[in-house]
Amino acid sequence: MKPLNIGVVGCGHISDIYFQNSAAHSNFNIVACADLNDKLAEKKADLYHISNVSVEEMMSRPDIDLIVNLTPPAAHAEVTLNALNHNKHVYSEKPLAVDLEDGRKIIELAEEKNLQVGVAPDTFLGAGIQTCQDLITKGAIGTPTAGSAFLLKLGPESWHENPEFFYQRGGGPLFDMGPYYLTTLVQLLGPIQSVMAVAKTNPADRRILTGPKKGTKLNVETPTHYSGILQFEEGPVVTMTMSFDVPATDTPLIEIYGETGTLKVPDPNTFGGPVFMKKKNDEQWIEVELTHPFSENSRGLGIAEMVDAIQQQTSFKVNGRQGLHVLEAMHAFHASSESGKQIQLQSSGMLSTLLETKG
Repeated sequence: MKPLNIGVVGCGHISDIYFQNSAAHSNFNIVACADLNDKLAEKKADLYHISNVSVEEMMSRPDIDLIVNLTPPAAHAEVTLNALNHNKHVYSEKPLAVDLEDGRKIIELAEEKNLQVGVAPDTFLGAGIQTCQDLITKGAIGTPTAGSAFLLKLGPESWHENPEFFYQRGGGPLFDMGPYYLTTLVQLLGPIQSVMAVAKTNPADRRILTGPKKGTKLNVETPTHYSGILQFEEGPVVTMTMSFDVPATDTPLIEIYGETGTLKVPDPNTFGGPVFMKKKNDEQWIEVELTHPFSENSRGLGIAEMVDAIQQQTSFKVNGRQGLHVLEAMHAFHASSESGKQIQLQSSGMLSTLLETKG
């Protein structure tokens, strides 16, 4: 089939790996890029031999089939809705949107127009997590009963020259890194039924520690530490903590506890391993050989999967409905912390249908 033409909106740091990896996929071509910073877009256009156009010009071009939205989170909904209104499919970096209502509008508009929306992360399509999924499906640790998920670190101000957006609404450890963890858990355990959580803002004096703005104080507008309990529809209960307040830890990133063993899941922000498993009577952890391809940084793999689904008119795993479910779960952390109540998720049933049919 004829490859789809893609336009990229947002030419920041993350865009390079998308441009570079696109050469590995024959079912799409990146033909244009746009950014509010025209000099940045021009630089990327020259580097990757594509057109530099305005956002509106890109949206209006009839030869562009799909928009890849790599803008900051606060702009995700605006850019995605604009693309859908111009009859373009969209693949967006995570999260789907900042506001839950915007996320719902995106899915409703896409379905109304018979267009497809895909959402990062696509790391779960890699060798590590796909190997874990196979092990669980084959009963290697028995029926999953519980799990844990931890992102415990200091904030990005130590390495990022422009970390302000990490501490604005739609940032923080949950909205920044939570999609990797939540998407992986949903893939391994199914839809989330409810969330009970506490969110806390650490009043630490946070300053940029590198680059030309070194020493500049950061305005913290979002919680910096979240702890929650996730109840999954199929039974497992997972303890999850996301924090930018932890200077050091040896806590595992994700573990899945089954009736007969435990599975140590690799970093959900990567595509590879290692994967470890330990059964009831084992004395030591055993490293499991990866059974799937894509162990290197393969960002853009989700775009290829989505394009193939558009061409074949089939379902795909990085579907926007999963992105909406993850977005609702993150908002449930906030709602639960504010109310002191367990929050039931509305999108669970919709996602159950998707997970049953995606193959």
